[in-house]
Amino acid sequence: MTAPTPRRALLAAALAAAAATVPGGRASAAQPKPAPGGPGQDTPAPAKAEAAGATRKTVDNRFWYSYAHWTAGLHQGTTAIGGARPGLEIKTPTGRTEYKDPHTAKKSTWEYATWTSPVHTSTVPATEAIASWNARTPAGTWIQAELCGTYTDGAATPWYVMGRWASGDGDIRRTSVDGQTDGKSTVWTDTLAVDAPASGLRIKDWRLRLTLYRKPGASRGPTVWLAGAMASDVPDRFTVPASTAAGGAHELKVPRYSQETHAGQYPEYDNGGEAWCSPTSSQMIIEFWGRRASASAVAWVKKDYADPQVCHAARSTYDAAYKGCGNWPFNAAYAATYRQMAGVVTRLGSLADLETLVRAGVPVITSQSFTAEELTGAGYGTAGHLMTVIGFTAAGDVIANDPNSADNTAVRRVYRRRQFENNWLRTKRHNAAGKIVSGTGGVCYLYGPIRPNPAQVLALRAVGVL
Repeated sequence: MTAPTPRRALLAAALAAAAATVPGGRASAAQPKPAPGGPGQDTPAPAKAEAAGATRKTVDNRFWYSYAHWTAGLHQGTTAIGGARPGLEIKTPTGRTEYKDPHTAKKSTWEYATWTSPVHTSTVPATEAIASWNARTPAGTWIQAELCGTYTDGAATPWYVMGRWASGDGDIRRTSVDGQTDGKSTVWTDTLAVDAPASGLRIKDWRLRLTLYRKPGASRGPTVWLAGAMASDVPDRFTVPASTAAGGAHELKVPRYSQETHAGQYPEYDNGGEAWCSPTSSQMIIEFWGRRASASAVAWVKKDYADPQVCHAARSTYDAAYKGCGNWPFNAAYAATYRQMAGVVTRLGSLADLETLVRAGVPVITSQSFTAEELTGAGYGTAGHLMTVIGFTAAGDVIANDPNSADNTAVRRVYRRRQFENNWLRTKRHNAAGKIVSGTGGVCYLYGPIRPNPAQVLALRAVGVL
């Protein structure tokens, strides 16, 4: 995605939805391994400081997804449902409200019910937090996710809207909410961030509130399968410690789609091309797991457009306030609309962590920014871009499906390990004009079946996601 906001350290441990073996649904991102030093070589002082900062715990995740999780918290008209995939639904609406869609001016009346999570005390007093959810929203339904936190000075944040979401766009426009701040923290599209981290102020705990909406008198509403948030405090750094390659080539057979073949398509969904890296990457992973948009789902796409499922992904992730398809949790929520799929946004601590996942059969979508000189073979620079890591060479270099390619055949790339790792994990960088700007700090999307196989569970635990 092209990120017009400050650093958005996004979150979330989601395949936790899948594994009933996860105690409490918590996870903490694994940390970078120290860079090996040669005999007689010392690490420069700034690098030592960055490495020291990188060894502390920086990410805390908490998700609700089991029947026991959904019975907890405060129910106001909602109820927990059991079965193969437990969730949260409306039992008895507690009120009605009129919602005027800010993007269409359409006014509609909705009945609703709410669920508020227990307070979660983060193991990482955080500078940033982001909510994530997996849900089913049939026509005539939608959901809203909110976060409220407590600062380390004892004050509380407002209830911040983290997203108004539906899988379709026939009832409301899927949207983030701009302009939310209390002078101490601000919501930047999908990320709640402390305004002045250098002051020492942090968010120490938080609650999640879900509001489920349906048309008045309807017999069913939306179902939420997973919801929660990631809180993080990743230290600012221009460079990160180098990880050690596992050794041995390994590559997953992931479908290849180019965003550039869609340049100029559907201006109402940000015009294709470079704006569609996120949904194009999402579609590659969804299809890797054997899911695909139905013929009816893509029937609206012009018949002469190739790969209509990529157009469908763009439409299904478009954020009407952001005016683009790069809202990170909207992409994860889209992935989870497919049969028995879970999706979240999280952060990893090193390229070795990412390699652990890929070698277990889990491709990973990474978010990074770089100048043309900083990633050999890319042929472009970017303020923010998503690509799919599908393997590693015997030397440990990264094999990626990079959607910023002329056509589908050209999508597979090999990038130098050290360049890729530093571009992805840093939080500060110099752009082409020499100005200091932000990096993502290891943001990635993880999508997969709700019940990973044993090797994948072990890998997810090894990197701190489960």
